[in-house]
Amino acid sequence: MTQRAAIILAAGQGTRMKSPLPKVLHRVGGRTLVDGAIDAAAAAGCGRIVVVVGPHSPAVGDHIRARLGEGAIAVQAEPLGTGHAVLAAKAALAEFSGDVVITTGDAPLLTAEVIEPLFAARAGGADLVVMGFQGAVSDPYGRLVMGRGDRLDRIVEVKEATAEELQLTGCNAGVYALSARLLFELLAKVENANAKGEYYLTDIVGLAKARGLDVRAVFADAAAAIGVDTQEILAVAEDHFQRRRRAQLLAEGVSMPAPDTVHLSWDTRIAPGALVEPYVVFAPGVTVEAGAVIRAFSHLEGARVQAGAVVGPYARLRPGADIGPGAHIGNFVEVKNVTVGAGAKANHLSYLGDGAVGPGANIGAGTIFCNYDGFFKYRTEVGAGAFIGSNTALVAPVTVGQGAFTASGSVITRDIAPGALAIARSPQQEKAGWAEAFRQAMQGRKDRGK
Repeated sequence: MTQRAAIILAAGQGTRMKSPLPKVLHRVGGRTLVDGAIDAAAAAGCGRIVVVVGPHSPAVGDHIRARLGEGAIAVQAEPLGTGHAVLAAKAALAEFSGDVVITTGDAPLLTAEVIEPLFAARAGGADLVVMGFQGAVSDPYGRLVMGRGDRLDRIVEVKEATAEELQLTGCNAGVYALSARLLFELLAKVENANAKGEYYLTDIVGLAKARGLDVRAVFADAAAAIGVDTQEILAVAEDHFQRRRRAQLLAEGVSMPAPDTVHLSWDTRIAPGALVEPYVVFAPGVTVEAGAVIRAFSHLEGARVQAGAVVGPYARLRPGADIGPGAHIGNFVEVKNVTVGAGAKANHLSYLGDGAVGPGANIGAGTIFCNYDGFFKYRTEVGAGAFIGSNTALVAPVTVGQGAFTASGSVITRDIAPGALAIARSPQQEKAGWAEAFRQAMQGRKDRGK
């Protein structure tokens, strides 16, 4: 198979977003727009990926650098158009001789499956392939002027289009595939004699046609071509993503009685046979196994829920939470970086942070893992079958032995031996008649103040 590379255009300033956050670092499905573009290119078999960034957004460069390394960055020094932006990647691909796909960093619904037909057309003999979609006459996208069949004659930008051309509904999705050699040959001939004084990437179509080359268009679903320019379009893209992912999970056998209320992330993994109740939010990094139940109004992030476990309602799983088979995490329980063993239960109003709960252990209501001293985090280990009484504070680092008990209201600061009962609270005192005397004294003060 011909080697593949990708050039991702992410140098736009994104001023219409009206946000201090660079446009391509906004998120859909919990993933940045530019990461979505990178993932799509990688899944499409692009072994070399170059992201074109602008000097005005160093945060974008830092983000790409952290993920792909310095060699994946090309800088468009001045905003002189899409053709100029692609040309900025020439040095990074100087030794590359395969096919290149050009995409944008603000199209979060573009996937490898959508990109693949462009490479298929290349393999079928096309010299240049452009992705289009069917839009409306009011759309601001460049128009595809088609020839016979799938042959593409030219692309005309809206500002350059005639009244007749503006009636065309075939729109440019901004995705192209061709050989690296041909790409840079054509770009060398692109000029800026247009209304905006920019170097349009779309001009390579006319240049290729003038050379008698085979130029074709492939059409994708309009949703796949959504480019995010405003907060409103970002919300539209999020809605498309959520609907598509929910439909996939339902088709695979996941039960969601109210799917429109469930919010998913790009990497959410839920096995067939799991049940997700209404108003659950899955932030990135969550895996739910078969037979598990995620009850209403729960929030999960960076967590695993194993087979048959029950989480919620109103539970919060934070990164590192690993809920074992058949375990129960109940209402208003927060778990962070804790492994909960098979069949263990923490059903009410507790915080479990940094540690482990053994199989079959019971965590009483109001239990707190006191894991932080203001400087460092420490672990709490609760042994198999242990019983933690209500309102117990376990001051880490501490270990509760297998089968041990803690008395309700205890503050545990030392390890507890297996099978022992730990009591760490002041002895109860009782003063006969105190309550009645107190009431009379207070009532007297109140009466004298009238």
